[in-house]
Amino acid sequence: MRFIHLADVHLGAVPDKGCPWSSQREEEIWETFRRVIAGIRENPVDFLFIAGDLFHRRPLLRELKEVNYLFSTIPGTRVYMIAGNHDYLGGDSPAEDFQWAENVIFFKEERLVCVKDKKLDVYVYGLSYCRREITQPLLENAQPGEGDGLHILLAHGGDESHLPMNISLLSAVGFDYIALGHIHKPAILIRDTAAYSGSLEPVDRNELGAHGYIEGHIENGRLRTRFVPFASRAYEQILLTLHEDTTQLSLEEMLKAEIYRRGGLNIYRVILRGFRAPELLLLPEKLKTMGNIIEVQDESKPAYDLEDLLCRYNGTLIGDYIRFFMEKKDRNAVEEKALYYGLQALLETGR
Repeated sequence: MRFIHLADVHLGAVPDKGCPWSSQREEEIWETFRRVIAGIRENPVDFLFIAGDLFHRRPLLRELKEVNYLFSTIPGTRVYMIAGNHDYLGGDSPAEDFQWAENVIFFKEERLVCVKDKKLDVYVYGLSYCRREITQPLLENAQPGEGDGLHILLAHGGDESHLPMNISLLSAVGFDYIALGHIHKPAILIRDTAAYSGSLEPVDRNELGAHGYIEGHIENGRLRTRFVPFASRAYEQILLTLHEDTTQLSLEEMLKAEIYRRGGLNIYRVILRGFRAPELLLLPEKLKTMGNIIEVQDESKPAYDLEDLLCRYNGTLIGDYIRFFMEKKDRNAVEEKALYYGLQALLETGR
C-alpha cells in the first residue's frame, strides 16, 4: 500500500502581489498540483490524502471542474479530502453539492466520519470546516472504530482557532497515521505516525525552505513515511557580511554569485550585516534588480570607532550624542540604528 499526503495547496492564491514574478507564481501553484497528479499517473499510488485548503478560498465551479478532471485521470487512486479554513464549506459554496469523480471521497460534515476503503483494509476518518474557524476540540474523544487494518485520520488545524487537538493522544488511542494540514512548514510530529505535509508550494515570503508532500508505504508490515521536496521554487534568506573594503559593486557581485549558487528561480530576502566603510552609500533598490529579491534588510553598521570619536568631539553635540547611547547598557535594535544613522548624519553635516 502506498499513499501521498498533501495539504495547503492554495489553488487560486497570488503570492507576492506587486512583484514582477507574482503572476507566474499563481500559475505555478496550479502547475505543481498538476505535476503531482501526473506523477501518480506514471507511478500509481493507492491513496491521495488532501488534508484541507486545496483552494486558497471557496472555489469557483470552474476550478472544481478542473480539479475533478485531474482526479478522473487517476481512477486507480482513491482520493480522500477535507475542506480547511480557507476553502470551508457552506450553503453557498459550489463544493457543497458538487459531484466528484467516482474515485473521490469528500468529507462534507463538520463531525468525524469514517469511510472504509472498498479495496483495501484501510479506514479513513475526516471532518471538514463549515466555517472559517473551529475553536472547539472536536477530535477530543476521537478514536478508531473496530476493524483490522490501517486507521488514517485527516485533520486540518492544531491551534486555538483552528481545531485544537492533542496529537500524542490521537496517536495513543490507535490511529496509525494522522495526515495534518494548516501549518505550512513541513513537520514530522511523530515519526511515521503524524505529520504536517506543509504547503505544496510556499505561498508567503516567511515560508522558508523546502516544500512538497509526504509519501507513505508499508514496509515489512510497518508504515514508513518520508518527505518529498516538490515545489518549483523556494523562499530563502541570503546573509551578506560587509567589511570596510566592501563597495556597492562588490556587494552586487557577491549577491549575484550567491543567487547563481542557490538557483535563479528562488525568491530571496537579503540581509546585510557587518561593518562597512562610513562613506559607503548603499543602494538597496539596486540590489533588488539582481534577481527575485523580495526584500533587502540593511543591518550593517558604519565602522566608526566610537571611543575615538567621543574623545575627538567631547563637549560638542556629536560627543553628547555618542555618550547618550554609549551609556545605555543594553541597546535594542532601534536604538542601535538611531546611534549609527544619527551619527552619520551629524558627521556629514559637520555639526
